[in-house]
Amino acid sequence: MNTQSREPISLDGTTLEGGGQLLRLSLALSSLTSVPFHITDIRGKRGPLSKPGKDGGMKQAHLVGAQWLEAVTNATVKGMELKSRDMTFAPTTFISPVKSPQNASTESKDTKPLGSVWKNIYDGSKLIRRESRISMTTPGSIFLVLQAILPYILFASIGSEDDRSADTVPVHMTITGGTNVWHSLSYEYADQVLFPMLYRIGLGPIQMKLRKRGWSMGTNSIGEVSFDITPLKPGAQLPAFSFTSRGDVSKIHVSILAPNLPFRTGIKKTVIENILHHYPDVDIEFPVDVDSRHDKRAYLLLVAETTNGYRLGRDWLFDERINRDVPQKTISRLVSKVVKDLWAELSHEGCVDEYLQDQLVVFQALGKGASSVLGSTPSLHTQTARWVTERLVGVGFDDNGTCNGIGLVAGGERHEGQEQEAQKVTPGEESITV
Repeated sequence: MNTQSREPISLDGTTLEGGGQLLRLSLALSSLTSVPFHITDIRGKRGPLSKPGKDGGMKQAHLVGAQWLEAVTNATVKGMELKSRDMTFAPTTFISPVKSPQNASTESKDTKPLGSVWKNIYDGSKLIRRESRISMTTPGSIFLVLQAILPYILFASIGSEDDRSADTVPVHMTITGGTNVWHSLSYEYADQVLFPMLYRIGLGPIQMKLRKRGWSMGTNSIGEVSFDITPLKPGAQLPAFSFTSRGDVSKIHVSILAPNLPFRTGIKKTVIENILHHYPDVDIEFPVDVDSRHDKRAYLLLVAETTNGYRLGRDWLFDERINRDVPQKTISRLVSKVVKDLWAELSHEGCVDEYLQDQLVVFQALGKGASSVLGSTPSLHTQTARWVTERLVGVGFDDNGTCNGIGLVAGGERHEGQEQEAQKVTPGEESITV
């Protein structure tokens, strides 16, 4: 699809939450729908233009995801650079072509080299796997990079250039950066909440392997995670999904990363006491109990699993001073906050936590039919995600979190029927006014 003659959709980077999520979601949707956009004042609420020394503009974690999507969609871009506040992104192809060994030399001079993004693995002449790598030199969040590119990987499925009906080609993706980063999704949350819930709606499976942890607390360190992702089959659409009946809490998973065994033992004991006080009959499991290898690194994740198979999580990468003289003070502070946050999530009787609610917005928008996600009062992140989808693909959300998606066909161009369907929103719903 040629987007050169289309006027880019204008996006104000200070809208609502005004952070990096607005950019990531815009890139994801634009790459799949070929709708160009122009965003101003990127991450404007992280650092206003009037204070240029503050933390606005594109960081490395935003840039590498944008560059990857630029390459796979052969996009025309302006302003794609570190600290940029203003960027235009206009894809020119829906998916990068896959060339079999027989036609590998037929690449157009106007197309970016396939080798810059993908390494294609063949069994004879049959493509059996695609591999790609994104590297960061800072502990920027691996999972925020993945947030930008995952919708493309899942929906831009392709067998080969000659046979669009071929079986799904799995993708092996490696990303270096941070696995446990302040104010970002952690490896543990993705493994225990995000990916299981994406599989529940019909995406994946997505399997991860932690090759090395990367931290933003204590001494900065660069980690590495590999992902094996099964995209949707070519021609498939994501069915509508409904998260509306949570069920009862049946199990709570506790993941601990802390400096030493006595510290972790103290966390475990305090967590058990708090959980049993509120849920005396619940099962408690400890899937992760790991030495963080630094006395300034402490992380706790609690995941509530329900009888209907939903998972709600809350966590904290401790960002306050750790009391080495009286460690129980730090332990009590860490546990009490995460427990309080999880109980708040469970009190609203929704099926998703605050973080998962905004992660599902893009898939509600791309799915076929009306998808409903019952959660708490939408956070600024969720409101921002909904605003972006409304601007770029024309869908809206009602007060119950229901959205009529565009029914994107995996591995195919966005067609007129999808464009028309995207305009259908639930009667009585209102757009976010900015």
